[in-house]
Amino acid sequence: MFYHVKELQYNAKPNKPDAVYAKKLQEILGGQFGEISVMMQYLFQGWNCRGEKKYRDMLLDIGTEEIAHVEMISTMIAQLLDQAPAREQEQAAQNPVLNSAMGGNSDVQDQIVKTVLSGMSPQHMIVSGLGAQPVDSVGYPWNSRYMIASGNLLADFRANLNAESQGRLQVARLYEMTTDNGVRDMLSFLLARDTMHQNQWMAAIEELEQNQKPIVPSTFPQELEKQEVSYSFMNFSAGEDSKTGRWANGKSMDGQASFEYVAQPEAMGQTPELTPAPPYVHGTPPTAGQAQAQYEQEAIQSH
Repeated sequence: MFYHVKELQYNAKPNKPDAVYAKKLQEILGGQFGEISVMMQYLFQGWNCRGEKKYRDMLLDIGTEEIAHVEMISTMIAQLLDQAPAREQEQAAQNPVLNSAMGGNSDVQDQIVKTVLSGMSPQHMIVSGLGAQPVDSVGYPWNSRYMIASGNLLADFRANLNAESQGRLQVARLYEMTTDNGVRDMLSFLLARDTMHQNQWMAAIEELEQNQKPIVPSTFPQELEKQEVSYSFMNFSAGEDSKTGRWANGKSMDGQASFEYVAQPEAMGQTPELTPAPPYVHGTPPTAGQAQAQYEQEAIQSH
């Protein structure tokens, strides 16, 4: 059961409207690593959790907090859109450089609108009526392919750490893109919570790795994999700078073997050769040579 508290988790109030920045802020709302993504990711991981109860409880704690972050950012975007586009039109009309570029006052209204809409999201005016949307900064809709809920907690928690890392990076970049103290205040709160969440996932990953092998899935029998290449780093580019990395030297991270550096990897497979498609597929007709080869191959198989 969910219930709503009318107060926001933290302040979300800009010093002044800024419709262009509202478009930028959409990225951490409906983008790939935005708050909608982590909200849905954590909630579905929690609802589907078949592990120890503490993990389900933790996932639903953080998933519910992310709902609050969606609310905060949506509220901030709506306030940044106050008086738009009229406010931007008025400022543009007072801009002597813009007026000169437009040739004085001829068709000034149309030109101002075009200028404004090139900076602010047209959908903020046309579709949402000066409100936030579940889209990214270029208007691409959020979709469930952004989220991960695999049923394997170690795999999921690693994905969560990546999501929080990318999310915090984007919030930090947005912080640098504004001088509005109100916006920065909200972003500073989100940065702090992302610091906690990265630590949270690192702690949870460490805890899980104490009880299972670090390679996911840990339950698959390793003797069934091609173990000759399980710990080989293969050099598939010019130069050997990668040879000095930890991934190419010493004990493997799962403690099961030692890393090997392969300077010149060799092909281990066959040369692919596909037979022509049957007539009913209507593919490329086979050449005489292909037809003969296919006949010979079928003759061999029949014996």
